[in-house]
Amino acid sequence: MELRVFTEPQQGATYDQLLAVARAAEELGFGGFFRSDHYLAMGDTAGLPGPTDAWTTLAGLARDTATIRLGTLVTAGTFRLPGPLAITVATVDAMSGGRVELGLGAGWFDDEHTAYGIPFPPLGERFDRLTEQLEIVDGLWSTPAGKTFDHDGRHYQIAGSPALPKPVQRPRPPIIVGGFGARRTPALVARFADEYNVPFADADTVAALNRGVDEVCRSHDRVPATVLRSAAQVLCVGRDEPEIARRAGAIGREVDELRTNGLAGTPDEVIAKIERFASIGMTRLYLQVLDLDDLEHLALVAEKVMPAVASS
Repeated sequence: MELRVFTEPQQGATYDQLLAVARAAEELGFGGFFRSDHYLAMGDTAGLPGPTDAWTTLAGLARDTATIRLGTLVTAGTFRLPGPLAITVATVDAMSGGRVELGLGAGWFDDEHTAYGIPFPPLGERFDRLTEQLEIVDGLWSTPAGKTFDHDGRHYQIAGSPALPKPVQRPRPPIIVGGFGARRTPALVARFADEYNVPFADADTVAALNRGVDEVCRSHDRVPATVLRSAAQVLCVGRDEPEIARRAGAIGREVDELRTNGLAGTPDEVIAKIERFASIGMTRLYLQVLDLDDLEHLALVAEKVMPAVASS
């Protein structure tokens, strides 16, 4: 099982805090540093000092780290036009030496759209736009050098694009599609995704969703095993009960609730839960780290959990 660090900077983070976490994750051997793409805090927090833009942040991290994979979980399609998004991600891929991954979704948090003047179409239209966005991003990256790319869609029209720049990774950076949709999401996974991610769900739910993706992949003549399977879980690990309680309190959560809904408890408890995810075919877990100043938390996972699940 590969373990990656996943952050939520809209809840309150500076670039320097994110950089410290990314560098710690790199030094400790985590497989990736990912961040959400949101412009407004959720819940009771004020989200100070305010949001940071996901791809601006990742561009900085691309130059300030050396080996760790970087990406979004996930970029909202409502935030960016697909052509400029393809250019941005290809640019950051080059800046990182080919370490970038793009998680792309339809967008869901209407309050942040209202707060920053971003149009927020109805759900059906957002999925229609997401489909075209994936077609365009994939098409721009995949168009051979010297050729042009066209797209005549309902929401986006492209004519004679030189489809530049090309990303460093070939044929393109990995694309992640995730969520709980039973119909349109699996179809997008089958057509475009290198990875399917399920956020914050128990193993039984994840297994059922993955069976649905398998079925749709087969109907699209795609081998299901070519889609990497991952999940995201909130992290709260401690060597003993007082340490677990301290970490839960720091993120405003209850220990019992976290034990039920996340990767929480002693290292042995967390290892057992990760092994359960491995048993249903997960090969990657994104660990949602909410206290960005607690780098000892990551060190504990790297010391006590990571070696035990490396072969899971």
